[in-house]
Amino acid sequence: MRNKTTVQAILAGATLALLTGMAHAETVIKFSHVVAENTPKGQGALMFKKLAEERLPGKVKVEVYPNSQLFGDGKEMEALLLGDVQLIAPSLSKFDRYTNQIQVFDLPFLFNDIAAIHRFQNGSTGKAILNSMTKKGLIGLGYWDNGMKQLSAKKPLRVPADAKGLKFRIQASDILEAQFKAVGATPQKLAFSEVYSALETGVVDGAENPWSNAYSQKFYEVQPYFTESNHGYLGYMVVANSKFWADLPADVRSTLEKTLAEVTAEVNKSATAFSEGDRKKIKDSGKTEILQLTPEQRAAWQAAMKPVLDQFTPKIGKEIVDAAIAANKP
Repeated sequence: MRNKTTVQAILAGATLALLTGMAHAETVIKFSHVVAENTPKGQGALMFKKLAEERLPGKVKVEVYPNSQLFGDGKEMEALLLGDVQLIAPSLSKFDRYTNQIQVFDLPFLFNDIAAIHRFQNGSTGKAILNSMTKKGLIGLGYWDNGMKQLSAKKPLRVPADAKGLKFRIQASDILEAQFKAVGATPQKLAFSEVYSALETGVVDGAENPWSNAYSQKFYEVQPYFTESNHGYLGYMVVANSKFWADLPADVRSTLEKTLAEVTAEVNKSATAFSEGDRKKIKDSGKTEILQLTPEQRAAWQAAMKPVLDQFTPKIGKEIVDAAIAANKP
Protein backbone atom coordinates (compact mmCIF):
# COMPACT_ATOMS: atom_id res chain seq x y z
CA MET A 1 0.00 0.00 0.00
CA ARG A 2 2.89 2.27 0.96
CA ASN A 3 4.59 1.55 -2.40
CA LYS A 4 1.40 2.38 -4.29
CA THR A 5 1.02 5.61 -2.35
CA THR A 6 4.65 6.49 -3.01
CA VAL A 7 4.28 5.86 -6.73
CA GLN A 8 1.12 7.99 -6.84
CA ALA A 9 2.90 10.78 -5.00
CA ILE A 10 5.83 10.63 -7.41
CA LEU A 11 3.50 10.68 -10.42
CA ALA A 12 1.50 13.56 -8.97
CA GLY A 13 4.71 15.50 -8.32
CA ALA A 14 5.98 14.84 -11.83
CA THR A 15 2.67 15.90 -13.34
CA LEU A 16 2.66 19.08 -11.25
CA ALA A 17 6.23 19.86 -12.29
CA LEU A 18 5.34 19.27 -15.93
CA LEU A 19 2.27 21.48 -15.75
CA THR A 20 4.21 24.17 -13.90
CA GLY A 21 6.91 24.04 -16.55
CA MET A 22 4.31 24.29 -19.28
CA ALA A 23 2.64 27.20 -17.53
CA HIS A 24 5.95 29.06 -17.45
CA ALA A 25 7.09 27.98 -20.90
CA GLU A 26 8.12 30.97 -22.96
CA THR A 27 6.59 31.28 -26.43
CA VAL A 28 9.23 32.31 -28.95
CA ILE A 29 7.91 34.38 -31.85
CA LYS A 30 10.31 34.69 -34.74
CA PHE A 31 9.41 37.81 -36.72
CA SER A 32 11.09 37.71 -40.12
CA HIS A 33 11.06 40.49 -42.72
CA VAL A 34 13.06 41.56 -45.76
CA VAL A 35 13.70 45.30 -45.32
CA ALA A 36 16.15 47.38 -43.31
CA GLU A 37 15.49 48.33 -39.70
CA ASN A 38 15.47 52.06 -40.55
CA THR A 39 12.14 51.72 -42.40
CA PRO A 40 8.55 51.85 -41.13
CA LYS A 41 8.29 48.05 -41.13
CA GLY A 42 11.71 47.61 -39.53
CA GLN A 43 10.86 50.03 -36.74
CA GLY A 44 7.43 48.46 -36.29
CA ALA A 45 8.91 45.01 -35.77
CA LEU A 46 11.29 46.35 -33.10
CA MET A 47 8.47 48.24 -31.38
CA PHE A 48 6.34 45.09 -31.31
CA LYS A 49 9.22 43.12 -29.76
CA LYS A 50 9.76 45.75 -27.05
CA LEU A 51 6.10 46.10 -26.08
CA ALA A 52 5.25 42.38 -26.28
CA GLU A 53 8.15 41.40 -24.04
CA GLU A 54 7.38 44.20 -21.57
CA ARG A 55 3.72 43.22 -21.32
CA LEU A 56 4.22 39.46 -21.31
CA PRO A 57 7.44 38.93 -19.32
CA GLY A 58 8.47 35.30 -19.19
CA LYS A 59 5.59 34.36 -21.49
CA VAL A 60 6.71 35.72 -24.85
CA LYS A 61 10.08 36.30 -26.45
CA VAL A 62 10.18 38.02 -29.87
CA GLU A 63 13.17 37.53 -32.15
CA VAL A 64 13.33 39.98 -35.06
CA TYR A 65 15.21 39.05 -38.23
CA PRO A 66 15.41 42.01 -40.69
CA ASN A 67 16.93 42.30 -44.16
CA SER A 68 16.17 38.70 -45.24
CA GLN A 69 18.55 37.39 -42.55
CA LEU A 70 16.35 34.35 -41.93
CA PHE A 71 14.24 34.01 -45.08
CA GLY A 72 14.02 36.05 -48.26
CA ASP A 73 10.73 37.23 -49.69
CA GLY A 74 10.55 34.14 -51.90
CA LYS A 75 10.67 31.76 -48.92
CA GLU A 76 9.11 33.52 -45.95
CA MET A 77 5.50 32.50 -46.68
CA GLU A 78 6.47 28.83 -46.94
CA ALA A 79 8.47 29.17 -43.73
CA LEU A 80 5.42 30.60 -41.95
CA LEU A 81 3.15 27.79 -43.10
CA LEU A 82 5.76 25.23 -42.00
CA GLY A 83 6.08 26.86 -38.58
CA ASP A 84 9.72 27.91 -39.04
CA VAL A 85 8.70 31.52 -38.28
CA GLN A 86 5.64 32.79 -36.45
CA LEU A 87 5.16 36.32 -37.82
CA ILE A 88 5.99 37.89 -41.16
CA ALA A 89 4.89 41.10 -42.86
CA PRO A 90 5.12 40.58 -46.62
CA SER A 91 4.08 43.04 -49.26
CA LEU A 92 0.38 42.74 -50.03
CA SER A 93 1.36 41.62 -53.54
CA LYS A 94 2.62 38.34 -52.08
CA PHE A 95 -0.85 37.12 -51.07
CA ASP A 96 -2.53 36.89 -54.47
CA ARG A 97 -2.12 33.10 -54.58
CA TYR A 98 -4.13 32.84 -51.35
CA THR A 99 -6.93 35.31 -52.11
CA ASN A 100 -7.81 37.29 -55.22
CA GLN A 101 -9.37 40.02 -53.08
CA ILE A 102 -6.03 41.36 -51.91
CA GLN A 103 -5.03 42.23 -55.47
CA VAL A 104 -7.12 45.38 -55.08
CA PHE A 105 -4.08 47.00 -53.44
CA ASP A 106 -1.94 46.45 -56.56
CA LEU A 107 -4.27 48.20 -59.00
CA PRO A 108 -2.57 51.31 -60.44
CA PHE A 109 -4.06 54.76 -59.82
CA LEU A 110 -6.95 53.27 -57.81
CA PHE A 111 -6.41 55.16 -54.55
CA ASN A 112 -5.94 58.92 -54.49
CA ASP A 113 -3.73 58.92 -51.41
CA ILE A 114 -2.78 57.16 -48.17
CA ALA A 115 -5.83 58.56 -46.35
CA ALA A 116 -8.12 56.83 -48.85
CA ILE A 117 -6.24 53.57 -48.37
CA HIS A 118 -6.68 53.80 -44.60
CA ARG A 119 -10.42 54.41 -44.98
CA PHE A 120 -10.64 51.26 -47.11
CA GLN A 121 -8.48 49.13 -44.79
CA ASN A 122 -10.38 50.20 -41.68
CA GLY A 123 -13.76 49.61 -43.29
CA SER A 124 -15.68 46.35 -43.39
CA THR A 125 -14.20 45.26 -46.73
CA GLY A 126 -10.60 45.81 -45.64
CA LYS A 127 -11.16 43.97 -42.35
CA ALA A 128 -12.80 41.05 -44.17
CA ILE A 129 -9.72 40.67 -46.40
CA LEU A 130 -7.56 40.14 -43.27
CA ASN A 131 -9.64 37.05 -42.44
CA SER A 132 -10.06 35.74 -45.97
CA MET A 133 -7.12 33.29 -45.85
CA THR A 134 -7.72 31.33 -42.66
CA LYS A 135 -8.63 28.18 -44.60
CA LYS A 136 -5.22 28.46 -46.28
CA GLY A 137 -3.48 28.59 -42.89
CA LEU A 138 -2.95 32.36 -42.67
CA ILE A 139 -4.54 35.02 -40.49
CA GLY A 140 -4.00 38.73 -41.14
CA LEU A 141 -3.40 40.85 -38.06
CA GLY A 142 -3.04 44.32 -39.53
CA TYR A 143 -1.98 46.49 -42.45
CA TRP A 144 1.32 48.37 -42.27
CA ASP A 145 2.13 51.21 -44.65
CA ASN A 146 5.31 51.80 -46.50
CA GLY A 147 4.05 54.46 -48.87
CA MET A 148 3.01 55.41 -52.36
CA LYS A 149 5.22 54.03 -55.12
CA GLN A 150 7.41 56.10 -57.42
CA LEU A 151 8.89 55.09 -60.76
CA SER A 152 12.65 55.12 -61.31
CA ALA A 153 14.75 54.39 -64.38
CA LYS A 154 17.99 54.99 -66.23
CA LYS A 155 16.21 57.62 -68.37
CA PRO A 156 13.55 60.25 -67.62
CA LEU A 157 9.98 58.95 -67.44
CA ARG A 158 7.50 61.73 -68.15
CA VAL A 159 4.95 60.01 -70.40
CA PRO A 160 4.08 56.31 -70.85
CA ALA A 161 6.01 56.11 -74.15
CA ASP A 162 9.23 56.81 -72.21
CA ALA A 163 8.92 53.39 -70.53
CA LYS A 164 8.61 51.46 -73.80
CA GLY A 165 11.29 48.80 -74.18
CA LEU A 166 12.67 49.22 -70.65
CA LYS A 167 12.96 46.33 -68.17
CA PHE A 168 11.38 46.96 -64.76
CA ARG A 169 11.82 44.93 -61.61
CA ILE A 170 8.48 43.85 -60.13
CA GLN A 171 7.25 41.73 -57.27
CA ALA A 172 5.55 38.46 -58.15
CA SER A 173 2.16 39.95 -59.04
CA ASP A 174 0.04 39.44 -62.15
CA ILE A 175 -1.29 42.98 -61.84
CA LEU A 176 2.14 44.57 -61.63
CA GLU A 177 3.19 42.50 -64.62
CA ALA A 178 0.19 43.76 -66.60
CA GLN A 179 0.80 47.32 -65.39
CA PHE A 180 4.23 47.54 -67.05
CA LYS A 181 3.18 45.64 -70.14
CA ALA A 182 0.43 48.26 -70.58
CA VAL A 183 3.10 50.91 -71.19
CA GLY A 184 5.25 48.74 -73.46
CA ALA A 185 7.82 47.81 -70.81
CA THR A 186 9.15 44.37 -69.87
CA PRO A 187 8.45 43.33 -66.26
CA GLN A 188 10.96 41.09 -64.52
CA LYS A 189 10.25 39.37 -61.20
CA LEU A 190 13.16 39.63 -58.77
CA ALA A 191 13.58 39.15 -55.04
CA PHE A 192 13.92 42.40 -53.12
CA SER A 193 17.45 41.51 -52.00
CA GLU A 194 18.55 41.31 -55.65
CA VAL A 195 17.22 44.69 -56.79
CA TYR A 196 20.24 46.92 -56.14
CA SER A 197 22.60 44.59 -57.98
CA ALA A 198 20.15 44.17 -60.86
CA LEU A 199 19.82 47.95 -61.26
CA GLU A 200 23.57 48.48 -60.94
CA THR A 201 24.49 45.87 -63.57
CA GLY A 202 21.67 46.67 -65.99
CA VAL A 203 19.79 43.40 -65.54
CA VAL A 204 16.80 45.73 -65.19
CA ASP A 205 16.52 49.38 -66.19
CA GLY A 206 14.06 50.59 -63.61
CA ALA A 207 11.79 49.80 -60.69
CA GLU A 208 8.91 51.09 -58.56
CA ASN A 209 9.41 51.80 -54.87
CA PRO A 210 8.27 54.05 -52.06
CA TRP A 211 10.81 56.64 -51.00
CA SER A 212 11.81 54.71 -47.86
CA ASN A 213 12.88 51.64 -49.84
CA ALA A 214 14.63 53.75 -52.45
CA TYR A 215 16.64 55.45 -49.71
CA SER A 216 17.30 52.56 -47.30
CA GLN A 217 18.42 50.25 -50.12
CA LYS A 218 20.34 53.07 -51.88
CA PHE A 219 18.52 52.57 -55.19
CA TYR A 220 18.99 56.30 -55.85
CA GLU A 221 22.71 55.61 -56.31
CA VAL A 222 22.01 53.49 -59.40
CA GLN A 223 18.89 55.19 -60.74
CA PRO A 224 19.59 58.62 -62.24
CA TYR A 225 15.88 59.51 -62.52
CA PHE A 226 12.85 59.20 -60.26
CA THR A 227 9.34 60.16 -61.35
CA GLU A 228 7.06 61.18 -58.49
CA SER A 229 4.14 59.21 -59.89
CA ASN A 230 2.34 58.04 -56.71
CA HIS A 231 0.78 55.49 -59.03
CA GLY A 232 0.37 52.66 -56.55
CA TYR A 233 0.59 51.61 -52.94
CA LEU A 234 3.17 49.47 -51.19
CA GLY A 235 1.89 48.15 -47.91
CA TYR A 236 2.32 45.03 -45.86
CA MET A 237 0.11 42.62 -44.00
CA VAL A 238 1.30 41.37 -40.64
CA VAL A 239 0.33 37.72 -40.81
CA ALA A 240 0.59 34.66 -38.58
CA ASN A 241 0.13 30.97 -39.04
CA SER A 242 -3.56 30.63 -38.15
CA LYS A 243 -3.07 27.43 -36.11
CA PHE A 244 -0.17 28.92 -34.13
CA TRP A 245 -2.26 32.01 -33.39
CA ALA A 246 -5.34 30.04 -32.36
CA ASP A 247 -3.26 27.78 -30.08
CA LEU A 248 -1.85 30.67 -28.04
CA PRO A 249 -3.29 31.06 -24.54
CA ALA A 250 -6.25 33.42 -24.73
CA ASP A 251 -4.66 36.06 -22.47
CA VAL A 252 -1.42 36.02 -24.49
CA ARG A 253 -3.25 36.24 -27.81
CA SER A 254 -5.42 39.11 -26.58
CA THR A 255 -2.41 41.08 -25.33
CA LEU A 256 -0.53 40.52 -28.58
CA GLU A 257 -3.53 41.63 -30.64
CA LYS A 258 -3.86 44.85 -28.63
CA THR A 259 -0.12 45.43 -28.91
CA LEU A 260 -0.18 44.92 -32.66
CA ALA A 261 -3.06 47.37 -33.00
CA GLU A 262 -1.01 50.02 -31.17
CA VAL A 263 2.09 49.29 -33.24
CA THR A 264 0.08 49.40 -36.46
CA ALA A 265 -1.23 52.88 -35.64
CA GLU A 266 2.29 54.07 -34.87
CA VAL A 267 3.82 52.49 -37.99
CA ASN A 268 1.23 54.07 -40.24
CA LYS A 269 1.66 57.44 -38.57
CA SER A 270 5.44 57.34 -38.91
CA ALA A 271 5.43 56.01 -42.49
CA THR A 272 4.45 59.42 -43.87
CA ALA A 273 7.28 61.08 -41.96
CA PHE A 274 9.72 58.42 -43.18
CA SER A 275 8.56 58.96 -46.75
CA GLU A 276 8.91 62.74 -46.65
CA GLY A 277 12.29 62.57 -44.91
CA ASP A 278 13.72 59.95 -47.25
CA ARG A 279 12.53 61.84 -50.32
CA LYS A 280 14.43 64.89 -49.09
CA LYS A 281 17.57 62.83 -48.42
CA ILE A 282 17.43 61.39 -51.94
CA LYS A 283 16.99 64.85 -53.44
CA ASP A 284 19.77 66.35 -51.30
CA SER A 285 22.18 63.54 -52.31
CA GLY A 286 22.48 65.08 -55.77
CA LYS A 287 22.81 61.60 -57.25
CA THR A 288 19.42 61.48 -58.94
CA GLU A 289 16.82 63.84 -60.37
CA ILE A 290 13.23 63.79 -59.14
CA LEU A 291 10.75 64.59 -61.91
CA GLN A 292 7.30 66.06 -61.26
CA LEU A 293 4.43 65.10 -63.55
CA THR A 294 2.13 67.75 -64.96
CA PRO A 295 -1.60 67.02 -64.64
CA GLU A 296 -1.65 66.13 -68.35
CA GLN A 297 1.28 63.72 -67.99
CA ARG A 298 -0.29 62.04 -64.96
CA ALA A 299 -3.57 61.67 -66.86
CA ALA A 300 -1.68 59.97 -69.70
CA TRP A 301 -0.21 57.39 -67.30
CA GLN A 302 -3.65 56.78 -65.79
CA ALA A 303 -5.21 56.29 -69.21
CA ALA A 304 -2.46 53.90 -70.29
CA MET A 305 -2.94 51.72 -67.19
CA LYS A 306 -6.76 51.88 -67.05
CA PRO A 307 -7.10 48.57 -69.00
CA VAL A 308 -5.36 46.83 -66.09
CA LEU A 309 -8.16 47.87 -63.73
CA ASP A 310 -10.77 46.71 -66.25
CA GLN A 311 -8.99 43.38 -66.74
CA PHE A 312 -8.67 42.44 -63.07
CA THR A 313 -11.84 43.87 -61.52
CA PRO A 314 -13.95 40.74 -62.30
CA LYS A 315 -11.30 38.51 -60.68
CA ILE A 316 -10.97 40.67 -57.55
CA GLY A 317 -14.69 41.36 -57.25
CA LYS A 318 -16.49 44.46 -58.45
CA GLU A 319 -17.89 45.12 -54.97
CA ILE A 320 -14.36 45.26 -53.55
CA VAL A 321 -13.07 47.61 -56.26
CA ASP A 322 -16.17 49.78 -55.83
CA ALA A 323 -15.51 49.96 -52.07
CA ALA A 324 -11.93 51.05 -52.80
CA ILE A 325 -13.11 53.77 -55.19
CA ALA A 326 -15.68 54.94 -52.64
CA ALA A 327 -12.89 55.28 -50.05
CA ASN A 328 -11.42 58.13 -52.12
CA LYS A 329 -14.23 60.31 -50.79
CA PRO A 330 -13.47 61.60 -47.26
